[in-house]
Amino acid sequence: MRQVIVGMGTCGLSAGARETYNTLKDLLPDGSAGVAAAALSITGCIGMCYREPLVEVREDGRRTIYGEVKPDRAREIVEHHVLGGRVLDDYVVFSEDASGQTGGSEKDFLALQKRIVLRNCGFIDPESIAEYEAVGGYQALRKALFEMTPASIIEEVKQSGLRGRGGAGFPTGLKWGFAAGYKGERKYVVCNADEGDPGAFMDRSVLESDPHAVLEGMIICSRAIGASQGYIYCRAEYPLAIKRLTTAIAAARKAGYLGKNILGSGLDFDIKIKQGAGAFVCGEETALFASIEGERGMPRIRPPFPAEKGLWKMPTNNNNVETYANIPWILVHGAPAYAAYGTEKSRGTKVFALAGTVVRGGLAEVPMGTTINQLVFGIGGGIKDGKKFKAVQMGGPSGGCIPHTLGETPVDFENIPRTGAIMGSGGLIVMDETTCIVDIARFFLNFTQDESCGKCTFCRIGSLRMLEILERITSGEGRLEDVDKLKVLSERIKEASLCALGQTAPNPVLTSLRYFMDEVLVHINDKKCPAKVCGALVDYVIDPAKCTGCTLCAKACASNAITGKVKEVHVIDHALCIKCGKCITSCTFGAVYKD
Repeated sequence: MRQVIVGMGTCGLSAGARETYNTLKDLLPDGSAGVAAAALSITGCIGMCYREPLVEVREDGRRTIYGEVKPDRAREIVEHHVLGGRVLDDYVVFSEDASGQTGGSEKDFLALQKRIVLRNCGFIDPESIAEYEAVGGYQALRKALFEMTPASIIEEVKQSGLRGRGGAGFPTGLKWGFAAGYKGERKYVVCNADEGDPGAFMDRSVLESDPHAVLEGMIICSRAIGASQGYIYCRAEYPLAIKRLTTAIAAARKAGYLGKNILGSGLDFDIKIKQGAGAFVCGEETALFASIEGERGMPRIRPPFPAEKGLWKMPTNNNNVETYANIPWILVHGAPAYAAYGTEKSRGTKVFALAGTVVRGGLAEVPMGTTINQLVFGIGGGIKDGKKFKAVQMGGPSGGCIPHTLGETPVDFENIPRTGAIMGSGGLIVMDETTCIVDIARFFLNFTQDESCGKCTFCRIGSLRMLEILERITSGEGRLEDVDKLKVLSERIKEASLCALGQTAPNPVLTSLRYFMDEVLVHINDKKCPAKVCGALVDYVIDPAKCTGCTLCAKACASNAITGKVKEVHVIDHALCIKCGKCITSCTFGAVYKD
């Protein structure tokens, strides 16, 4: 039977996939009129968020994925492809025949990837355990239960070289070994799905698109360390991820993969979902534990480390979504197969969320060691509107701005920290020449200062002082001595903060001073913003060669700063201008510009 599948991840739904689905539901043949029936189903995000809504047609071993399918295009697909048998090549973003031959306008986006974590995303129905099992799901769990010992599971994970994908990059097998080695009345397996970095959506997409892979990884971990209870800490702002996780957990229980005596092996393990309230600091594992326990999410002093005393002071293993999703693949294919990807000290693949001014924004999974340029230009398709590549922000608020001159830097746990940034969980925001690095540093510092739990004086007060300095600089009141103050405050905050939020908060500022000092000094000395972003450092000017005297800008000006007669050149009084920008948006001749 021909299948028609609609991408129903958050990205697809926000682009109108629900309306597309309903249109297809009304139009697809059900077999009652003598026309072969077509089955309609859903899937998650394949990563091409920039071409959503996506609709796939499967038939005779061939996959055809159409992009930007709104209701009108959905009707064409049904009429010409489903009913008429003719592929609409102009709309095809990706295709693959039974022999593996690929095509479509976006085939390079997927061809340059190696998908391990994202192997099922955009391919199976995330709400169907049967579809997960059909592609090999829960085979790794059976192997772990009946063919391996806890020690051999841990050794396999160690040999794979998998390091935690939440940001710190600690060796996963080593971490599991520590938790297995400690005694406790109970042990816990925790999944950190509190994805809080601005511009990051890797974990959300995996939970929405392949929740069983995460559950399977957690169950295998429970077997390895001897845990009986698991928690998935997922922020409440991810309602679709929580819905599909809830569905997956119920299905796994019914199938015997969760609960008492799993598959007759004697293993007892179950999973609960804990919804977080969106506190960024709860991405730090001890603060996350406090939140699960019903306390305010604040970091705790370490040692003791969670492997010894974590959740409710019991031995606990905590990894993020992406880390657990790797585990089933590793056990099925073997540690050497996983270790064949990546670099010597950073094995395997990494999922990145490409955002910002890149042409192809979405999710991409590549081998560790892939360069920044390969991500931005190879997979991302380069910079929008032909603008110049300026920098990437990696690691979210805890990361830093890496200039385009370092575009050949391999993305792994060794090389990225040398730039002053961190890889983090995988958010990668691409910036062009219209981005102000000083304003970006101010934005991220404002975020971390706002999200500070307040426990540490240096984080609570020091980050506020840094933010005040950056706000002075972007408002035209900066002083040369501010540069030294920022450096000193950064050092103190990094040294004295209890958790990684404070320890890494200065990174965006430090990388800005390291690579973009010229831009900082122009803000301070010349009172200008080269990117023309900082409102206080920009003047609005009317080009007399382009002004027709249409008066539209004067009518839009709320402060009466624009004067001029009809069909005569207008001028802006900078003393009255409040820099709202309405003159630019109202001018149809492009006569108003920022100086």
